[in-house]
Amino acid sequence: MNMNRINYIAIIVTIIVIITIGLISLDQSSDLDYDEKPRVVVTILPQAEFIEKIAGDKVSITTMVPPGASPHTYEPRPSQMKEVTEAEMYAKVGTGLDFELVWMPKIIETNPNMLIVDSSEGTHLIEMGAHDNEYPLGAKDPHVWLSPKKAIIMVENLYEGLAKIDPDNKEYYAKNKDVYINSLKELDSTMMQTFSGLKTKKFMVYHDSWGYLAYDYGLEQIPIAKEGKEPTPEGIANLIDQARENNITIIFASPEFEIQTAKTIAKEIDGSVILISPLARDYIENLKKMSDEISKSLNES
Repeated sequence: MNMNRINYIAIIVTIIVIITIGLISLDQSSDLDYDEKPRVVVTILPQAEFIEKIAGDKVSITTMVPPGASPHTYEPRPSQMKEVTEAEMYAKVGTGLDFELVWMPKIIETNPNMLIVDSSEGTHLIEMGAHDNEYPLGAKDPHVWLSPKKAIIMVENLYEGLAKIDPDNKEYYAKNKDVYINSLKELDSTMMQTFSGLKTKKFMVYHDSWGYLAYDYGLEQIPIAKEGKEPTPEGIANLIDQARENNITIIFASPEFEIQTAKTIAKEIDGSVILISPLARDYIENLKKMSDEISKSLNES
């Protein structure tokens, strides 16, 4: 066998090896694309919790408003908008949160092909401060997720969306959804018991986010800041009078907001401020904690 023939065979073998490696890499790349989890984007952390309870680890979840930020003022980072371009589904709260009013048009424009799910579709929205003329007439309370009853509807809506983008796992999602809804029903029952038999029903909060909890369980929140606006000196004096009239010594505030006014009022009534976020991801435990703290404060009034 001469050298030319040996070189020819070596070249052919090399070509075959290169082609084989390329085909294997292409196949592996296809498998990776096929196995990649569906990407879901949500606005707030409680929605991320709902999605995770339904889908487990079968989807990748991005939350636009991160821990410690407010959905009334937050602006998304470029990296988050990039996540939106790769998403199969965006789940909005759908109740008029400032973040969504400002950013949903841009989000949809960024990825017009993704499924948009209105998490609150089918829920009844209550008016902001039904007994308070400081709110615009007909203004709706956007904090719908803080009602376990309405959270059940939200979970159903999110399930429907997940089943559309990932029908192969529909039965798995349905099973998980039913288990979680049972947990939400148990939460609702527990909260009903927690708030039964209270002599006083009024509690004071910094941010007016607990209206649905109050509505569901026959309570009344007295907000310090209304629609994100700090009270006037006259308003602060009025709040101090209301607290004293109702024997309120605890003010509930959110870590997402500046709470100096809450501290000022608490000092005047010889009270204290308790921080509880309406946006915590651990939804059930957070609402249990809030319920227990409100009940305790009302029993001490």
